Amino acid sequence: MFQVRFHGRGGQGVVTAAEMLAVAAFLEGRHAQAFPSFGSERTGAPVVSFCRIDDNEIRLREPILEPDALIVQDPTLLKVVDVCQGLKPDGYLLVNSNRGLHDLHLDAIAGRLPPGHALTVPASELALKHVGRPLPNAALLGAFAALVGIVKLKSVNAAIGEAFAKKIADGNIAAATAAHDAIAGARAAA
Repeated sequence: MFQVRFHGRGGQGVVTAAEMLAVAAFLEGRHAQAFPSFGSERTGAPVVSFCRIDDNEIRLREPILEPDALIVQDPTLLKVVDVCQGLKPDGYLLVNSNRGLHDLHLDAIAGRLPPGHALTVPASELALKHVGRPLPNAALLGAFAALVGIVKLKSVNAAIGEAFAKKIADGNIAAATAAHDAIAGARAAA
């Protein structure tokens, strides 16, 4: 079973991101589940959502404490919450930022992971460019597909198409594709 934990703030599409990842996995013939965990339901409040992907039926329902991958939609949370808590030693870390891991003070965490398993991508900037709003969720899913490979970009884009009206989906698909290509390029250069 592959388990993904998303960290972000209310209004950034954290819950929608987990749901779209589950749909992408489902489209590839896998079992998947997505669910949120949040306290106050206000814009800007920290939000965590979860996604599990497996080839077999998933019966677990509890929060993911030891994720295989972390997706951080808002890097300001790095100073507020221990978002990397429980990350497996061979896990993946993807952070929405135009800054590098060193600038985000994530060197120690990245150093504990296999090379190339911790990366940043400017998902909000890509979303602003392609969607007109800095909502990073779809772009991060494209980047996640390139980083981890558990789902294909084609499936991510299909899930985005199911989640949004065509005009909004088209922009989000463009952002996801751009983020995917940025991560694929970074991994090839490493």
